[in-house]
Amino acid sequence: MPVHLHPTIDIAASPEEVWPVLADFASYPAWNPFIRSAAGSLAVGERLSIRVQPPEGKAMRFRPTVRVVREARELAWLGRLLVPGLFDGEHRFALEPTATGSRFVHEERFTGVLVPFFRDLRQRYLPAFEQMNDALKRRVEAGSAAVAA
Repeated sequence: MPVHLHPTIDIAASPEEVWPVLADFASYPAWNPFIRSAAGSLAVGERLSIRVQPPEGKAMRFRPTVRVVREARELAWLGRLLVPGLFDGEHRFALEPTATGSRFVHEERFTGVLVPFFRDLRQRYLPAFEQMNDALKRRVEAGSAAVAA
């Protein structure tokens, strides 16, 4: 049975203002409490190098393949454990325009035969996703306020 995480947060900035922060992997260590490092080219088919660390958890490094890049709209990648269908994680960031800025959708769908053996996926990763969402909101809104001043 797949596990789907789907936390969202509203940000008082347009998708065009949020995207540069989200796409700037080099700055992740300065603000991102979950994705502690990310490197690679944001182009479909490219491999990324990602290091995540959930709260109270061990760091994990993986090399997903970029599946979708739509500037100021969507970024998605697919990570796999060894072979397809064993343990796959489809990670997606989406930016949806709202009347007051944008809604950031941060989701992951875990699938594969090993998923039932990882019963704590939701408990382990949902708080980490929410922490990243909050940190992104703070960083973007602080930058938007500095630009407006």
